[in-house]
Amino acid sequence: MNICMIGHGMMGTWHSQSLRDVDCVLHSLVGREPDATEAFAREYGYRHWYVDYREALRLPEIDIVIIAGPSQSHAEMALAALEQGKHVLVEIPLALNLDDCERIVDTATRLGLTVGVVHPMRFRREHRQLLERLQSGAETVLQVQSRLFLHRRENIGSTGLKRCWTDNLLWHHGAHLVDVALWLTGNGDPAAAAARVTSLNASMPAADPVTGIPMELALLMHTDSRQAMVCTGSYNSTQRIFDVFVVTDRETYRLDILGATLQQGTQRLEVDSEQDNNAQVARDFVAAVREGREPLVPARSVLPAMRLLQRIEQYPLP
Repeated sequence: MNICMIGHGMMGTWHSQSLRDVDCVLHSLVGREPDATEAFAREYGYRHWYVDYREALRLPEIDIVIIAGPSQSHAEMALAALEQGKHVLVEIPLALNLDDCERIVDTATRLGLTVGVVHPMRFRREHRQLLERLQSGAETVLQVQSRLFLHRRENIGSTGLKRCWTDNLLWHHGAHLVDVALWLTGNGDPAAAAARVTSLNASMPAADPVTGIPMELALLMHTDSRQAMVCTGSYNSTQRIFDVFVVTDRETYRLDILGATLQQGTQRLEVDSEQDNNAQVARDFVAAVREGREPLVPARSVLPAMRLLQRIEQYPLP
């Protein structure tokens, strides 16, 4: 499997590190600045590097393209890679609107190609263990609260470098929050949970005059089984929080992603770091393509969350 990596920020770095010991070839790297791209390619052993992603996608030997560039470029790059016959793993978000998300899924289906999305909370061992209990009927979800708070008043990414693009609270981090809530509430089936939503209330201010995007998000959903989903986020918070709190009829669970801990009832457990958990994503995708199976998070499975994000963006609802 020959890999083309588009982007070498934090996620491009994590994916490159996770694939070093996998039976694949880090073939081509795409970046924006020639010197930085060449240096990264040399450090991680990429055989070729480019500053024009279209040039890399035309290489017939490329099997898989991993898109870890700016969010607003994901849809364009994913569609271009699919049209060149490549399987594609897209960093979250799949796209910044529902139409583009559906276009990617439809194009992959038409061409018989695989598209996966990096939704790392579905890879969490502790979440998957809980999911097994939910699916067996041993526990039932009563409430899921997912939160992400950080300070992003400037276009500074997690690497501390200034970006050439603006992040998106609703479509990027909101996709994390809404998808994991639907996935757990639906016992692993986000579409089933979304179909059972009976009420949706959202609060999102107008675009900030400095950043050009809404900087706050609060969402409350109920299902016909009286389950609640609460998803909140902020780019104005000086305190950084990223966690998922689940209440079932048997137990409570608080996964602190930044602190790498799970509070299960009165028990506090150490869990994989965010990077260690994320390492599973690209490995699973390469294995899925090689084995001819679906990846753990196929693109079609995130459409229910993206449909809800589209509704929130258009809120108030008709």
